[in-house]
Amino acid sequence: MPPLPQIVVRLDVMLARRKMRSRELAERIGITEQNLSLLKSGKVKGIRFDTLAAICAVLECQPGDILEAVAEG
Repeated sequence: MPPLPQIVVRLDVMLARRKMRSRELAERIGITEQNLSLLKSGKVKGIRFDTLAAICAVLECQPGDILEAVAEG
């Protein structure tokens, strides 16, 4: 089996494009700023689909705008 790609979170890019701060996004989707920070840094093992859907709704984007699969190496 080939090596699995690494999933990279590009949330900071979308926040910059939308000129929105993490604090505002966290408040609008109903999670703590700390949890959003962990998500942005890629230090989480997963994300709930409803949280991802809320992020996409607020930022007016698609999941692929936030998450990217990058081959190792």
